[in-house]
Amino acid sequence: MKATQCYHCGDSCDKNLIQFNDKSFCCNGCKTVYEIFSENDLTCYYNYQDNPGAIPTDIQGKYNFLDNTEIVDKLLDFNDGNTQIATLYLPHIHCSSCIWVLENLHKLNTNISSSQVDFPKKTVSVTYNSATTSLKEIVLLLSSIGYEPYISLEDYEAGKKKVDRSLIYKLGVAGFAFGNVMFLSFPEYFEVTGFWIEHYKGVFRWLMFFFSLPVVFYAGQDYFISAFKGVKAKILNIDVPIALGISVLFIRSTAEIIFDLGTGFFDSLTGLVFFLLLGKFFQQKTYNFLSFERDYKSYFPIAVTRITTNYKEENVQIYDIQKGDRLLIRNQELIPVDGILMNGNAEIDYSFVTGEAVPVSKKSGDKLFAGGKQLSGILEMEVLASVSQSYLTQLWSNDVFKKDEKSHFKTITDSISKHFTIVVLLIAFLSTAFWMYFDASKALNVFTAVLIIACPCAIALAAPFTLGNMLRIFGKQKFYLKNATVVEQLAAIDTLVFDKTGTLTTNKENTISYTGIALNEQEEIILKSTLRASNHPLSRMLYAFFEEVETVVIPYYKEFVGEGIEANYNNLNLKLGSSAFVIKKEENFSFDTAVHVRFNNDYKGRFTFKNAYREGVKPLFNSLKNEYNLAVVSGDNEGERIYLEENLPEGTALLFNQKPEDKLKIVAEFQKEDKKVAMIGDGLNDAGALAQSDVGISLSENINVFSPACDAILDATKFNKIEVYIKASKKAIQIIKYSFILSLCYNIVGLYFAVTGQLIPVIAAILMPLSSISIVIFTTISTNLVGKKIK
Repeated sequence: MKATQCYHCGDSCDKNLIQFNDKSFCCNGCKTVYEIFSENDLTCYYNYQDNPGAIPTDIQGKYNFLDNTEIVDKLLDFNDGNTQIATLYLPHIHCSSCIWVLENLHKLNTNISSSQVDFPKKTVSVTYNSATTSLKEIVLLLSSIGYEPYISLEDYEAGKKKVDRSLIYKLGVAGFAFGNVMFLSFPEYFEVTGFWIEHYKGVFRWLMFFFSLPVVFYAGQDYFISAFKGVKAKILNIDVPIALGISVLFIRSTAEIIFDLGTGFFDSLTGLVFFLLLGKFFQQKTYNFLSFERDYKSYFPIAVTRITTNYKEENVQIYDIQKGDRLLIRNQELIPVDGILMNGNAEIDYSFVTGEAVPVSKKSGDKLFAGGKQLSGILEMEVLASVSQSYLTQLWSNDVFKKDEKSHFKTITDSISKHFTIVVLLIAFLSTAFWMYFDASKALNVFTAVLIIACPCAIALAAPFTLGNMLRIFGKQKFYLKNATVVEQLAAIDTLVFDKTGTLTTNKENTISYTGIALNEQEEIILKSTLRASNHPLSRMLYAFFEEVETVVIPYYKEFVGEGIEANYNNLNLKLGSSAFVIKKEENFSFDTAVHVRFNNDYKGRFTFKNAYREGVKPLFNSLKNEYNLAVVSGDNEGERIYLEENLPEGTALLFNQKPEDKLKIVAEFQKEDKKVAMIGDGLNDAGALAQSDVGISLSENINVFSPACDAILDATKFNKIEVYIKASKKAIQIIKYSFILSLCYNIVGLYFAVTGQLIPVIAAILMPLSSISIVIFTTISTNLVGKKIK
């Protein structure tokens, strides 16, 4: 008697048989996996192979080396003792179903908190609780559902970046076959007669048949596989008509040469597959170029402080950091790279990485991971590896910080693609029925041409290629966006809210004066050492003011956002900040921006700042005034109201004495009036407002302040280009709309010629990928022209 096999894993069910939906399962675990797939219409997963949930016999024991913690540590992106993150390369990822399965691993193993797929790179980043599961268990889980990871201990990075050349091989085979079939078809094309031609005509036809076999069953196999899985899942994807067209051409051509009815359509068949693959290859190369530009050439414009060999501090861009460098990380600064804590009190917030805002204490010698934020004063660390731009981009795109914004164009594309195949198939069958009645000789050509010529690919490509190229162009102009959707959101903006300090003003040209009791040497040392840990623009300016003063390690440091700083050293307690914070009463000295100082109970005096505004502030506001609602918010007093009223356009809202929570409320009030708000700030006291806004733009100027909830980072030197960037975003949306119109026109005109029998399949095969290529070329050239106007 044949043993009953588990539908999911293939193991014997004789000892424990569970029936569900007329399927047999060996345990509740396999039944649960099947239920999850069924509930989400993804049972096509079981079409990949028989018993896809089985752990192949050669997998058993294969990953025992993952029991070694030293080896596992080398494979981890993050590890704080409880939460671990690993990025695994999965060669078998190939469709949207794969993405769904892999991003729902938490339903298969409750100890997995999240999993994020990078489809082009075929990787999945898995976040899990290391106390209750292990990397080995996750690898075995992935293997059991058909996605065995590729792990190379000698060169793990090389494994993750393994190049898939299968498309190139298929393109080569199709091109070789197409060229030879065309050569063998020449006598038939030109109706050449003669003994040798007539004698070998049958040989030529069979040679064309044999050349077509690798084209259909190797080069074109992806279309059949995708179509088969789509039909099994009750989804008519775009590959269904293509696979149907290839099948009809092959079957009819084969029948013709077998029964000596004619030469067949092997030229059209091989040409169709070749040009389809050529279009796919072009799209892939263009996409890879855009991804490379974004991940490796357009670096975040964030500066960090590096400590030189003679203990001097210098500000450098993060991509200049090398292994062995010593970095200074201040309060609220991002740790940009993995390293070892050398000294300082480290309280690290890893919510940027894990989504959990529970500070983790670290001591000297502990490893620090990129993406953490220092919450307790200052620390020094030694760099273990150079900055991974792609890793920082991945962290920035973490689901934790995603806003509930959907791409308008993605919705349109999905809607069109969903119904497109059904409409094309109906047109194909109706037009074929018509020609079968009036002229049967044209029927097959019409059927095949309709299936091939109609394609929503150009529509689907318009938005991603346009917005992707804009991301690259903006990145080269030091305006770095989180993702493509931000371009859409930026184009819809009608209200701009600017923070004043550190955004409209710059710390490079400000003047500082001191009024009060002179500070002694020890007080100056304590003051400078306290300022060293702060990233506030006023703190950075005041820190530079004491250039020749030495620093010491401050044992107690606490920063009160929007108010000031408190620190203790020996028996001295220092308070500096606003008058309300330092002397417990509202300021009555002047309306100038000032930082007050108190040691123990003795008020010492105040440092007064004469703000210097960025070059181009006035022209920028004047250029924005006619199209946008403008507002300036500040935590400072109204000392500069008169200056701003004289220099900014009439109608600009000026709001002073605004605490961080007030700035957030201001943005929310605008949104209640159906305004689309962009908030431009430095990410310090306005992180909440940046997160609340439709587009949060963080300005960067020689500081390592990065709010993960912001949508864009703008280099301070490009501040006066804000209007240009918004206009470029609007132009990008226009380009997408023009691309949609071009694509629709192509499909309408192409279908007209196909239905009326004026289009032969081989011409349709050339035109179909050309439509996609033309859209990619049009969007690329158009966006590049827009990019040239930004410079």
